[in-house]
Amino acid sequence: MEFLEQLELILKSGLQQGFLFGFMVLGVWITFRVLDFPDLTVDGSLPLGAAVTAAMIFAGHSPFLATFVGVIAGLLAGLVTGSLHLLLKSGGGESTNYGPKLLSGILIMTALYTVNLRVMGGPNRPLMRRDTIFEQMAQFFTGGGSTELTGWWLILALLLIMIAVKYVLDWFFHTELGQAMLAIGDNEQMVRSLGVNVDAVRVLGLGISNAMVAFSGSLLAQAQGSADVNMGIGTIVAGLAGVVMGEVIFGKRSISWVLFSVVGGSLVFRVLIAIAYRLGLPTTDFKLLMAALVVVALSLPVVRRKVLKQ
Repeated sequence: MEFLEQLELILKSGLQQGFLFGFMVLGVWITFRVLDFPDLTVDGSLPLGAAVTAAMIFAGHSPFLATFVGVIAGLLAGLVTGSLHLLLKSGGGESTNYGPKLLSGILIMTALYTVNLRVMGGPNRPLMRRDTIFEQMAQFFTGGGSTELTGWWLILALLLIMIAVKYVLDWFFHTELGQAMLAIGDNEQMVRSLGVNVDAVRVLGLGISNAMVAFSGSLLAQAQGSADVNMGIGTIVAGLAGVVMGEVIFGKRSISWVLFSVVGGSLVFRVLIAIAYRLGLPTTDFKLLMAALVVVALSLPVVRRKVLKQ
């Protein structure tokens, strides 16, 4: 019986965190896999979404409006990163040179640390006794009988939001603009030869990516009841872990399946973290565990190919 209780706690924790960070993982997938752009802005845009949302809710605004504005803030951060990349690239390097890409992300990520401090008026912003998007959804699910959304109800709410976002992205990547964005990472020169403004599409992609990451931060702040300026540390590693693990475990087929696999990778990754926590691993070692999981996930395809050749 105790084993089943522990299993339920692990699943609840893992699924909640997996869905909350799943939007961030989708954003990282867009930059790294679709745009071939190693964007480090995400370490700043996740707490940006949390900071803006928390500040607006604390000021008495609707949590839905606060969440929307938080997403827009992330979108703007991504657009600024893309614009700065174009500025740095115009000074020399080719589009395949990662120097301007990395530098633009690092600069905006660094700048966002101060922006987040300014937005919150300090290193953190608590949301205790404040109405959040999850409390309003709790009233909807329970017919007004409850103002708190926890456990499996919270997982259900996050699942519904994830399904909606997944299908919006699925629709977008089947449009002409979405197809052009997908082609940029594979063959940029071919896309340019077709008359597509590659720079504009890449900037838009960075905006969408960071909007997704900010959305994740916004929901995370509301779920845990506070926003913190340091909550974005290690975001890029966790995002890559979800992307790589999803591709390794679930594979890559159609774009619809890839979106599913990326979210699945986020869930698996967070369940593994929850298991490590239940086994007594110190929280100070979690960043090392994240890095180790990424290395293992990256190594699996190579090991699999070598085994099959034998």
